[in-house]
Amino acid sequence: MSSTSAHPLVRAHLAAVERCTAPLPPERRRELLADLREHVEVVLAEHGGAAADDDAVRRVLAELGSPRRIADAALAEEGRTRPEPESGLRTATTLALLALAAPLLLVPAFGPYLALAAAVTAAVRLTKSPQWSRQEKKRTVFLLLGTLPLVPLAAFAVSVLGTLDQTGVLLALAVGFCPTLLAVFLLARSAGRLRSAAALA
Repeated sequence: MSSTSAHPLVRAHLAAVERCTAPLPPERRRELLADLREHVEVVLAEHGGAAADDDAVRRVLAELGSPRRIADAALAEEGRTRPEPESGLRTATTLALLALAAPLLLVPAFGPYLALAAAVTAAVRLTKSPQWSRQEKKRTVFLLLGTLPLVPLAAFAVSVLGTLDQTGVLLALAVGFCPTLLAVFLLARSAGRLRSAAALA
């Protein structure tokens, strides 16, 4: 990578484009970023290369277009649209319901009912959410379903390695809930990136 494309302003601009084009296939996104990087390097070379000052870099990036405009054009070529982020509260509520559905099963008496209500509500909110792609939603379902076989498998492993007492049960549950926590983490990270991209001019 040349010193011009390593300029902080160039790196920040390309990173913003990468965030805005998250819905693109990875190969298409890499191709787009490589093209933009090459264009910037060629134009900056005409303005002094590594000696180009910040004003020259800003002019080149302005001519290139804002990250959102670049992303919208690239997404339109692929027949896609840039997803719009939901509010932080709505996102947090959906993620909280996803995270709590399984642990609510442990609540005495009404636990299963609470867990079912949380799971159904979270599923509806996730399905209707415009900020997560279909691929992200499928991955979330896959991870959530992974909790079902993992809990008994973890309990069996604990019973083989030691005693399935209260501590062993809690350990098995903790291991079993890991896919759910991973799903919540990935959705939260994706939503955060989308909000950051939407804040760009």
